[in-house]
Amino acid sequence: MRRALGLDLGTTNSALALAGAERDVTLAHFEHRGGVTDTFRSILYFHPDARDARRGITSVAGPTAIDEYLEADGTGRLIQSLKTYLSDPGFEATSVFGRNYTLTDLLSFLVRALCGLAEKQMGALGPRIVVGRPVHFSGGKGDDDDAFAEGRLRKAIAAAGFEDIVFEYEPVAAAYYYESRLDHDELVLIADFGGGTSDFSLIRVGPSARKSPQSERILGNDGVGLAGDALDAKILHNVVSPYLGLGSSYRSMLGKELPVPVWIYGKLRRWHHLSFLKSKRTTELLREIQDQSLEPEKIRGLVHIIDQDLGYHLYRAIEKTKVALSKDDRTTFLFEDESLRIEHALTRADFESWIDEETGAMSECVDRLLARVGLSAKDVDRVFMTGGTSFVPAVRRIFDSRFGAEKIEAGGEMISVASGLALRAHDLS
Repeated sequence: MRRALGLDLGTTNSALALAGAERDVTLAHFEHRGGVTDTFRSILYFHPDARDARRGITSVAGPTAIDEYLEADGTGRLIQSLKTYLSDPGFEATSVFGRNYTLTDLLSFLVRALCGLAEKQMGALGPRIVVGRPVHFSGGKGDDDDAFAEGRLRKAIAAAGFEDIVFEYEPVAAAYYYESRLDHDELVLIADFGGGTSDFSLIRVGPSARKSPQSERILGNDGVGLAGDALDAKILHNVVSPYLGLGSSYRSMLGKELPVPVWIYGKLRRWHHLSFLKSKRTTELLREIQDQSLEPEKIRGLVHIIDQDLGYHLYRAIEKTKVALSKDDRTTFLFEDESLRIEHALTRADFESWIDEETGAMSECVDRLLARVGLSAKDVDRVFMTGGTSFVPAVRRIFDSRFGAEKIEAGGEMISVASGLALRAHDLS
């Protein structure tokens, strides 16, 4: 029997699992200075001094990348949310300290690092792997974009050493994880929320259902290219950006009063684009704006975040705020670094008003899926919610209001997809 290996290569976090002969699942674990985790942060870090004469600048990935980045006080280049670029043909490569790396290169670095650590625990992984993919990739506009994204992902995983690559929808994988706990049959709606996409599947699960071909069990799939990162961006735009000059003005060389360019904050709100602001052209523009700004301390704060590559720290503060608002009705956003301090009180009601467009898109997607397969909410036995964004109350209400709170289950938020992919690999062996 070939090794039953499943890889959840996520926008924010990744995980790898192996299913044994009896369908028992083992997750790879990753050590770092904060302890041991069964998720692998989808981050690459390039230190400017870590050079190899033949290969150029070398990278580290996952929890270790964060450790080294923090130890280096923000020097170097931190790259994250790589999966978000897969459907974008305009993003082919990026320069890191003068050397170009393609998106495929960067993703393969990430997969190699993850699998290399897993092999130390599990032994040789073998040439075959089942890999999760969203129903619709973030940023994609149709089937052609999804096919393009999957092709690039396949190329990256092949470059990491795998010869036999099978893709499975992430919500279908989560259904395999959910099913492993059942002793009866159900029609379940899987709601899987990642960093970049929200995916939904209607699938029959359970002991009897497993005897049917997968094509007969899956009634339908759908998804939208937004999730946790999009919700984070709303906090950044509404809370953080005004403290960094959004909406402020400066005087041009001719004395005309002009608004600070909004496109800068568009980059800032997409944290995987933040490092792209650290270019010579943008830095020079911001310093010119700072010199002529009507509120120079705000632009100074923006320049400080870009110069010191503080995107990771900033978004950790945003994530902490989002988590707090999932538990409490109000909280205070706080970000501090040297002389820069941003403190702002906000309520859950504020946050929910900002993300109304995103939750509306999720709601429409669920309704569209039900309508396409000709079912109503009452036909669904259970809703299984997984992924970090499933904790957000406004997201949870989408399902409570349609299906009833008594039908909602949750669990395995960070490992359900990887575990299910391994189970799928077992069934394909």
